[in-house]
Amino acid sequence: MDSPAPPVRSHTRFAPSPTGELHLGHVAAMIHVWGWANLAQATVDVRIEDHDRQRCRPEFTDRLLADLDWLGFAPVRGGSLRLQSQQTDRYDTALQRLQQAGLVYACRCSRRSLPAAPPGGEVCYPGTCRDQDWPAGPDTSLRVRLPGMTVVFHDDELGRQEQTPARQCGDIVIRDRHGQYTYQFAVVVDDLLDQIDWVIRGEDLLASTGRQIELARLLGGTAPSAWRHHPLIVGRDGRKLSKSEGAPPLRELRDRGLSAADVIGLAACRVGLQPTPRPCPAAEVSRLLAAPALRE
Repeated sequence: MDSPAPPVRSHTRFAPSPTGELHLGHVAAMIHVWGWANLAQATVDVRIEDHDRQRCRPEFTDRLLADLDWLGFAPVRGGSLRLQSQQTDRYDTALQRLQQAGLVYACRCSRRSLPAAPPGGEVCYPGTCRDQDWPAGPDTSLRVRLPGMTVVFHDDELGRQEQTPARQCGDIVIRDRHGQYTYQFAVVVDDLLDQIDWVIRGEDLLASTGRQIELARLLGGTAPSAWRHHPLIVGRDGRKLSKSEGAPPLRELRDRGLSAADVIGLAACRVGLQPTPRPCPAAEVSRLLAAPALRE
């Protein structure tokens, strides 16, 4: 029996959402994305995930792009810059494909009507509207039917993973009641059409991987073959660093007199990649990573 082909690591992406200003947590993610990509000589795209029209703001997109330029991170080796808000046609086409396959249904459930999430877990949709055949309208979201399969994948950072999306989250929303495509749906469509084969992102998104692999299969495509979920910068309480938890924006650090290399070095220290906040320019972030041969 032939062994499976080794995963390809030639094309990845950095994909922030402009719901606020960038902070050190984002810089830690940049270090991992560009650092590992440079070691593998992989292409890096910048994808602005501004699909949520209620939370994303153009001024945050402008600030985000300015911060990337200041830090020295940009698409490399033929990479592109894309905004999800300019890609609606591709999401419409993907939705139609799922609808034609009979995999989409309208859901009238609100968040309040769903069971509470268990401690440390997430809400699992119980399938309330799965067989109701509601007409799609302004007060309904659209969900995709997920089979009960267990998805197995290898993570370069965390090893072998098994996830059963039907038990984790249930049928996922792909378009909300405001007509906006969701993160889970848009990211899968983008990764398929942009030919992303290597996803490097924070470990807080590990639980999304199985459902994204399954959704790619339902769309008739193949999900990325390589995954790396890197550690996060956390606060004293162990929670992920965020603006709501008091993380200063990069603009504030710059105004204090820190250089781009200072900020990158500080982020590397906070995420455990170096013992002290020694400055590091963007072009040298690969040296911050333990650089064994990329594991298959």
